[in-house]
Parts: sequence; structure tokens; C-alpha cells
Amino acid sequence: MSTPFPFTAVVGQDDLRLALLLNAVSPAVGGVLVRGEKGTAKSTAVRALSALMPALDAVTGCRFSCDPASPDPGCPDGPHEPGASERRPARMVELPVGASEDRLVGALDIERALAEGVKAFEPGLLADAHRGVLYVDEVNLLHDHLVDLLLDAAAMGASYVEREGVSVRHAARFLLVGTMNPEEGELRPQLLDRFGLTVEVAASRDPDQRVEVVRRRLAHDDDPEAFAARWADEEAAVRGRITAARELLPSVRLGDAALRQIAATCAAFEVDGMRADIVMARTATALAAWAGRTDVLAEDVRQAALLALPHRRRRNPFDAPGLDEDKLDETLEEFGGSDEEDPDPGPDGPGGGPDGGGGLPPQPGDTAHDTADDATVPPQGDAGPDAGRSGEGDAQPQPGGPGAGEQSPVRAAEPFRTKTLSVPGIGEGAAGRRSRARTEHGRTTGARRPRGALTKLHLAATVHAAAPHQRARGRSGPGLVVRRDDLRQAVREGREGNLVLFVVDASGSMAARQRMGAVKGAVLSLLLDAYQRRDKVGLVTFRGAGADVALPPTSSVDAAAVRLESLPTGGRTPLAAGLLRAHDVLRVERLRDPARRALVVVVTDGRATGGPEPVATAGRAARLFAAEGVASVVVDCESGPVRLGLAGELAAELGGTAVTLDELRADSIAGLVKDVQGTSRRAA
Repeated sequence: MSTPFPFTAVVGQDDLRLALLLNAVSPAVGGVLVRGEKGTAKSTAVRALSALMPALDAVTGCRFSCDPASPDPGCPDGPHEPGASERRPARMVELPVGASEDRLVGALDIERALAEGVKAFEPGLLADAHRGVLYVDEVNLLHDHLVDLLLDAAAMGASYVEREGVSVRHAARFLLVGTMNPEEGELRPQLLDRFGLTVEVAASRDPDQRVEVVRRRLAHDDDPEAFAARWADEEAAVRGRITAARELLPSVRLGDAALRQIAATCAAFEVDGMRADIVMARTATALAAWAGRTDVLAEDVRQAALLALPHRRRRNPFDAPGLDEDKLDETLEEFGGSDEEDPDPGPDGPGGGPDGGGGLPPQPGDTAHDTADDATVPPQGDAGPDAGRSGEGDAQPQPGGPGAGEQSPVRAAEPFRTKTLSVPGIGEGAAGRRSRARTEHGRTTGARRPRGALTKLHLAATVHAAAPHQRARGRSGPGLVVRRDDLRQAVREGREGNLVLFVVDASGSMAARQRMGAVKGAVLSLLLDAYQRRDKVGLVTFRGAGADVALPPTSSVDAAAVRLESLPTGGRTPLAAGLLRAHDVLRVERLRDPARRALVVVVTDGRATGGPEPVATAGRAARLFAAEGVASVVVDCESGPVRLGLAGELAAELGGTAVTLDELRADSIAGLVKDVQGTSRRAA
């Protein structure tokens, strides 16, 4: 087994280390979600935590880690006799993103059930993680059916398995820790709220600190055991401090003044529900215990708010997580109480240590964090050599503007709720919530012979196939004689996520009529719908001399919203270039993910003014989509008393349907699904 990187050797990342340590002190805090860019020691720090977790007593031989002091009366391995126990380290159980449902919750031993007539249950990862840590790397990529199971277990503190005639319940109380890169997509709100704390991590911009990170990483890779030995004393000191804080925790007093501040802070930031108040109270109490105090101070409440509230105050998926610290300080000052608090915050200060970042032993080479803003402005693309040659209806250059034929970006109109756009037919793509699909999870619609490995047994069909052959096979006992040819795979139907590719006209003909705000609002509404339905999204824009892939297909719809917001307009209308670039994007994506079906949404007034023979070329490009059966919708942005109907002609060439911009609002979009499906059937 490889030697893990020591927790105390992690450079910087004070908030991350503090959040993990507070959960080690008080698992009731509810876990940690670590958000940040790749290569920022997220997984390294989480995996290193397991070495610091205090050991626990468990019933000897119990697969479900029952506490000998209070064993679970419903434990499948029970009842347990008193006295038989063993001391072992707390477990760090990793849940792979691609794990099956059976691997997570456990499964019936099919072979023993059929051959011996025995209902034998094989525990899953939830049983292994009981009284330990359940770690999910890239938790935002976890399939929805696994998220549902995690939510149930986290809410009830137990796992229930009901399948194939087997009913099993066992305790499943664990510390949930997840890491994620927001660029790859956001987390479902229900699971997001289940994490007690959240921290944002980023690589330091300080050269000295980056040098120290590389130095320690190389030293560990060269000789892991020797590197771990160098940090053994610091690891032991932190381990001892966790144990002491756990012992002190029941004695910590959470006064009325601190409770008022907690309630006022949650109300001021308009967080939903009461879970935030409870998490803040538990976090503030753990902070006091970590600092060696028995009273919760205002500084503890402030630190608890910074860890527990940022991910709970998001009003929609496109809001960046965060907290207004000035508003927080004003609220704490306004509702500060007069409880008799210990004026001495302890030798380590209210932040839990001399460095204010988790109270870890001083680390050579550590420097202060660089607080420079890491936000980057998405590339705008080049307007191209023809940007200044405005065609009919194109915008004229603005004095002092960003360039000839180009206008500065306009803000999107307020998003609105849309009806479902779905791809016709039945697919076999990744689990989601948009179109019908044959999936591993969903309602059972039939059975078939397995193609390859059996993944979901259809028990009734298997028994039905084996039953006529029992006498010929010499059955003599209670068990059923089953052979490979008898096994039947369950056929299930659920929903899949699609690739929604937006092809947006950003030419001058759109900007001249000042419709871009409404257009962006409509696209933003569809992006919000794609987020809720677990789709991948992509964004292609065309203007000037060509087309750009503003955002390659990704699960991060908030990244698409950022690119959309900063989209400038101006120049000619190279419609054919936009369609051809979208076709290339779909071709490449089919190679990467052949099972994911696409829905193309073209947002344009239908004009084509760029390149030689622009109208004919655009028609030929559109017919490529129709020939491949790609579902498409054209959002007609033409306005004015005289309409040319060019968008409708484009929709006919695409084999899709056209709707006006006004029809995208509220209930006006209700007929889109029917139109898309009807058009696709006619094309087929």
C-alpha cells in the first residue's frame, strides 16, 4: 500500500484544512465540498485526512462496523453478543463516479439465491463507510441514481435495500467529502445542501509558495516513507489535538448571543430552510473546541458563516458561490449579544491557531496567500477582416467602440421557464432528464438475453426460462438449477441527457434591431433548462468573417452563460460558416460520446450575407443536419412589419421547426416538443 502525502505537509489551503479538521472534530458538521480548479491538492488533502482520524471500536466480525457500546439492533449481522470488539482505524471509502448501484448499496448474491435458495446480502460501499469517511472525487459527475441513494442515506442515517425479494436495512452514518471542478458542471441543489461546509481552492500566485509545493511533492514522490517520517511529529500533534477537541466538544457552550447571530446571519443572506442554522451552530462549536475554548465567540460564528453559507445562498445555478463579508460583519455587529464570554480567545486565537488557518504547526516555506483575482475574461474572438464591411441591415461602427462593425456586449434579459425540448425516439445515452432512453435505471419494460456481462437481472424472466428444464437437469433439492442460457437482462426505460448545441447569430443584423438582449435571455433560459436536465451544452457563434466555438461541449452550463453574457455583436452574417462549424462540433462529439444524441438550437433571423453564394451555401450546410437526422429548432429573431420568412426556410432545410422569439416565452413554447417530434418523423 502506498504511503499517503501527510496532511500537515500540504502547503497553504488554510480554509480547506480547517474545514476538514472541523469535521474530524465533529462529524455532525456534515462533511465538506471542495470546489476548485484542477491541480490544487483537493484529493491529496482529503485522502491525507484519514491518517488523522481517531481510531474507533467495532464489533468483531461485523461487516457493518457496529459500535460495541450501542450496536444497531437491526444490523443484518446481528444480534451481537456484548464484549466482542476490536479497535481499528476509521475507514476512508472512495466512491468511484462510474460505480454501479449494487456496488454502492449492496446486492443480493444471485448465485446463492438461485442455487441454494438462500437470501444472502453482500454489503456495499455505504456499509463500509459507516462511522468513517465516504469520499467522492468529481462528485458533480456522479450519476443521478447514485446521487438519489446518497441523499436517502444522508437524510436517514441508514441504507435500505429492497430488491429481488430481499429487504435489508443497515446503519449508514458517514462523513461525506466531495471534490469537484466547477468547469465540469455544477452539483444538484439537493446534494449541494447535504454538504455541511464548502471551500473554494485555487493555486497560489506567490512564486515562493509554488516553489515549496513542487519541492515537497518531488520529495514525497522520490521517497514517500522518508518524507512521511519527516512529518510524523506534526501529524501526531494534530492527531492529538483532534482527540483533545473531541473530548472538549461536549463542554462547549453555545450561548444565546451566538445563536442570535447565527439566526440573524442566515436570515440576512436568505438561505433556504433551517439546515444552515444547524450547520453553523455545530461548526462554531467545533471551532471553539478546536481552539481549546468552552465558549463560542463572535469570531467563531463569523468563520462558521464563511464555511457554511456560500453554497446555500445561490438563487440560481448561474450565481457564483460566495458571501459578502461586509454585510456579514454588519449583521454580526448588529446582533452581537452580551453573553458572558471569555475575553481570552485562547492561546491559538479565534481562528484555531497562530496562523488563523486551522491551527496546524508552522510549516517552513509557507507564505501568505495571494488574493489576486483569478477570474479570466472569456476570449471574444477576432471580428475578422470583413468585420468592417457591413451588409444590408448590419450595424455601423460606433465611435470609440471595440472595433469596426462591432458593438459592445449587451446584458441578457431575465430568464424564464421553458417547456421541455426533447429528441424524438429512444436513445441509449448517459442518464439525465430530457429524452426517453434505455438505461440501467428506470422502470422495467421487458427482458432480453444479455449481450456481454449481465448487469441487471430480470429475476422472473430468468426463473421462467429455467423452470421447464428442471427435471431434465436432475434437480433434487430446493434450489433452482440455472444455467447461463437461462439468465435474462432487465430492459429498463428512463431519461437521458442530451447535447444541446446552441448556434447563435451575433452579426450586425441582430444588433441593429436591439434584439440581442432578448435573444440572450431566451438562450439563458434554455441553458437553465439544460442544467436542470443534466445535459451537455455547447455554444457556436457566427459573425463577421466566420464562426467560433465559443464553448466546446461541456457539462458546465454556467460557463456557457458567462460566454453568452460577454458575446459582442457586429459584422456580416456568415450563416453557412456557423452551421458547418456546428456540424464539425457534432462530428467530433459523436466520436467521443457516440451514445449521446444532439439537439441543435439555431438562433438567427435567417439572413446569410457572408461569403460567396451565402444563401445557397447555407442551404447545403443545413441539409447535412437533415440527412443525419439531427433534431433541430430554429428560433426566428426577425422583427418588424415586413418579414421575409428566412428562418422558416432554414428550419425546413434543417428538417426541424421554427418558432419566433416571442413564442419562446412562458406557455407559448408548449408546442415545440410536438413540432420537433412531428417534423423528425416526417423527415424519417
